Amino acid sequence: MSLTGTSFFVTSIVLVVIALALPLALWSRVRGPAFVRSAGRLLMLLFAQITALVVVFVAVNNTNHLYGSWDDLLGTADHVTAAVDLGPDGTGGRQVALEPKVKAHFTLVEDPRMGEGVLKTELTGRISGVRGEVYVWLPPQYDDPAYKDKRFPVVEMLPGYPGSAKTWFGTLKVQAQLRPMMEQGTIAPFILVSPRTHLLGDRDTGCANIPGKVNAETWISVDVRKMVTDNFRASQRADGWGVAGFSAGAHCAVKLAIAHPDRYRAGAGLSGYNDPAAERTSLTGRDPALRRANNPLLMLRAAKSPPRTALFVSGEGSDGYEPGLELRDAAKPPTTVYVKETRGGHSNKVWRKALPDVFFWLTGQLRP
Repeated sequence: MSLTGTSFFVTSIVLVVIALALPLALWSRVRGPAFVRSAGRLLMLLFAQITALVVVFVAVNNTNHLYGSWDDLLGTADHVTAAVDLGPDGTGGRQVALEPKVKAHFTLVEDPRMGEGVLKTELTGRISGVRGEVYVWLPPQYDDPAYKDKRFPVVEMLPGYPGSAKTWFGTLKVQAQLRPMMEQGTIAPFILVSPRTHLLGDRDTGCANIPGKVNAETWISVDVRKMVTDNFRASQRADGWGVAGFSAGAHCAVKLAIAHPDRYRAGAGLSGYNDPAAERTSLTGRDPALRRANNPLLMLRAAKSPPRTALFVSGEGSDGYEPGLELRDAAKPPTTVYVKETRGGHSNKVWRKALPDVFFWLTGQLRP
């Protein structure tokens, strides 16, 4: 039974009804010594409490898409088939453009919570050794004959941790917000891509390459990117690619944009952080060398040549805003950093409200 499926949610509600009915029906009918009667009644109360908590958890999880499967929830998910050392550029010396085309099979997502037009494929990264689902949404202009020769800009969208790739479509309603803006010409007709980033059970990869453990950075910035350009009329140049994220995904987006200006022209981070140790379960935050190497602030300060990339950073206080100011102070041309202060805390409501501004900004940074 699927964790996020309707049948499990209905089952949990039925169990709550049963749990409430049991004390009403059996409370005075429990027989035996006082200890047995007390224990029986206590078990009925515990059963009622547990089932109520389950219903609340399922409702919250289905709304926010924190865990996409039982494996994600229990920390038993492992989406890594290999994790060899791929070197500083994350390609292992392979020329990605010369690799065979990736033939992906897409199906239309029928979950009404995800909205209309979302496609899904299961991808095994040839270079990263990561396997997982990738969601894609095509802009309304994609099938317009007037655009048949056009390549579209792409934005990769990364969720927080824990978090599901579904969150952008199911909780933040990104395509529902942006479609009218694309149709009106207010923003560019972006291809929206959201890959799985929850790859190693109960640990956050920090979207990093860690030999022997995971090549999450290559999965996002090389394998998913190649799959998109091989299967859709998507821009193949860095000028046509951006990456956005919230919470732990914001940290990833900013870091990837700084690390790979040859792959991304812009990165947007909502309520993120610079120090990987801000995420308690982060693999990169536990190791001093990885912690330094994956801190976007230190990456900017140490860069011999400032990366040609643009950053949008927003948040409140130390939850995004102050880290953004640090990035802005450290940036040197051609790196640019736009910082916006928000109110409302660390919440989906704040990030959902911010999306029009983020994609309006991305429209000014990316070129198809």
